[in-house]
Amino acid sequence: MAARRISLVLLLTALLAVPAAAAPGPVVAAPAGEVRGEAADGIRVFKGIPYAAPPVGAGRWKPPQPALPWQGVRDASAFGPACMQPKARAGSIYSWDLPAMSEDCLSLNIWAPEGAKDLPVFVWIHGGSLVSGSGGDPLYDGNALAKRGMVVVSINYRLGMFGWFAHPALSAESPDHQSGNYGLLDQIAALEWVKRNIGAFGGDAKNVTIAGESAGALSVIYLMAAPQARGLFAKAIAQSAYMISAPGLRERLNGMVPAEEQGVALAEKLGAADLAALRALSAEDIASKPPTVGYFPFPAVDGKIVPRQLVETFDRGEQAPVPILAGFNSGEIRSLRFLLPKPPADAVAYEREIRARYGEFAEAFLARYPAKRIDDSMLAATRDAMYGWTAERLVSDQAALDQPSYFYIFDHGYPAMEQWGLHGFHAAELPYVFGTAGKTPPLWPKIPDALAERKLSQAMGDYWASFARNAKPKAGGAPDWPDYADDRGFVHFADEPRSAHNLFPGTAALHEAVVCRRRAARDIPWNWNVGLASPPLPPKAEGCQ
Repeated sequence: MAARRISLVLLLTALLAVPAAAAPGPVVAAPAGEVRGEAADGIRVFKGIPYAAPPVGAGRWKPPQPALPWQGVRDASAFGPACMQPKARAGSIYSWDLPAMSEDCLSLNIWAPEGAKDLPVFVWIHGGSLVSGSGGDPLYDGNALAKRGMVVVSINYRLGMFGWFAHPALSAESPDHQSGNYGLLDQIAALEWVKRNIGAFGGDAKNVTIAGESAGALSVIYLMAAPQARGLFAKAIAQSAYMISAPGLRERLNGMVPAEEQGVALAEKLGAADLAALRALSAEDIASKPPTVGYFPFPAVDGKIVPRQLVETFDRGEQAPVPILAGFNSGEIRSLRFLLPKPPADAVAYEREIRARYGEFAEAFLARYPAKRIDDSMLAATRDAMYGWTAERLVSDQAALDQPSYFYIFDHGYPAMEQWGLHGFHAAELPYVFGTAGKTPPLWPKIPDALAERKLSQAMGDYWASFARNAKPKAGGAPDWPDYADDRGFVHFADEPRSAHNLFPGTAALHEAVVCRRRAARDIPWNWNVGLASPPLPPKAEGCQ
């Protein structure tokens, strides 16, 4: 009897220890299938929804395939794995410890207000040099933006060699006789999924804004240029984009080795004699080894997905005719010093090198980037040639198509940022746009919990959401944002937003003139060869200064 009483007590104790069943999350019946997410504070969240299936293992390096259908209600309460990528660089302020990685990674995440109907859709494309990152990074939590009356979507896409590897054998087996650009095809597949399914989550498929930062912003530009993406979005936001030159698939363009030749060289370095050997490599080796042997992923000009160099597409006015919001940060290169060449011995050496490399443009270059402040000049020159020139070119080109165009510079600092010499560093605007100051990576300079920081974040989130809604960026209590066509109007985000006109007069024109000469020469790229790393200025050509 005593033993029986003890058993009953143990059973009762166990029953009491079992937690009450959690309330079921919201279920959405989308055309792709039923999914169950989570809900809190008026926002429904659905994570890890597959939008496509990447060919893996023996089927690697092909366009994305339709996602496998599922039976019943799919659990969408956890982010899907990040796409395969190298381990994070130790000491980087951008690094996260990713919880999981997989080749099967083509998923997206959705934040939607409860009761949403026909709301604007904001599709976020993460940065990371086309090598790293994830749509599930806490920095990109869409909760605060969704509360402004949007449906927010973040996506994963194939990275590194998985996403951008071209090779003659891959092209030979392709019906289009092409290879590479798989990451861009993934992004297009995600937008197609959004078009088919986002209405079930309360979004308006006809009012989609694509947005991204760094490599995500580069992706935005490529999507603007890709014929296959036409009609899948209505607006674009490009934060710290860089309109680089790209290799041709088989043709030598602007001094760059063709992408297929790069692929052959990479295969040799990896010890893979043929396509079967390449596909037999482990996912971990494909993610980690290419960067150690000098491989850097680029989109390839293939005449179809990437019809021509981006600058040529925009010069022809063949890009998507959509409103744009674009800008850059004042300290872009302060956290990217590896982009800088070796500094000279002194001011005399600096000026001598600039005069030798920039010829008749040397005086204009030195006026903006003087020898008396070499470090500041090198930082500013690379910033302006890559990010500033790109942002201003984007808004200028869209304005030429009579599209609303909004330009900004993010020039904000706070104590931890200033202590580390990172004022306005690359990506520093992200927690302000997303309202995620408390969700930055572990080594990110910590943002103080102060009223001024919250007000700046409130304004930036409002501007971005308003632009996504109706192409008119407005924020409560903040100044009106002038269109770029109004005397090169822009907003300066410092301690607070201020509207102004004509940022850095003549600077974008100087770098445009240099790029024009290099383009005309046809054998020089225009990526990171700035200042002391610049090749000698080519002679004047027709149509160039």
